[in-house]
Amino acid sequence: MLTHPSGRRALSVLLASILLAASAPSQAHGPTRQKVSEKVTIEAPADAVWAKIKNFNALKDWHPAVADSAADKGNAEGSVRTVKLKDGGMLVETLEGYDDAKMKYNYRAKDGGALPVTNYTSVLSVVADGGKSVVEWRGAFYRGYPNNDPPPDKNDEAAIKAVTGVYRDGLAHLKKMMESK
Repeated sequence: MLTHPSGRRALSVLLASILLAASAPSQAHGPTRQKVSEKVTIEAPADAVWAKIKNFNALKDWHPAVADSAADKGNAEGSVRTVKLKDGGMLVETLEGYDDAKMKYNYRAKDGGALPVTNYTSVLSVVADGGKSVVEWRGAFYRGYPNNDPPPDKNDEAAIKAVTGVYRDGLAHLKKMMESK
């Protein structure tokens, strides 16, 4: 039995440390914000490429998976775009920033809709590179399942794969369209 105060204090500190260490796994944090960025170089002037993609409601005109992309206020900040996919899925996105001179806009979707993501933000931009264009589409998001131990269709890998696929398919189709003119 410990009777000396410093011995009891040392034992208390040791026991507290053991309890803290034992409870650490139960304190695991939730999902981490994921990021995806895809770029494509297009053999067409930046102004021509921007003209094709600049309207918030024009996604249907260049993305092969999109059937309709109506935006209630056009390119005005706060405009809400309802994206209807050819496979029947849907997304609702809000335009948060639009800069015609810098050839870029950014938007947000709180709920990923057809994508296995949440709190999704994205930026679409065009930069001139001589007579060519570099189009970048980047986004940040959380997986579709906000808690620990997500199901396979709503985990980080599924979220990254889905967003990467959307960006790559869209940019590849845009490149094909613009270079065949």
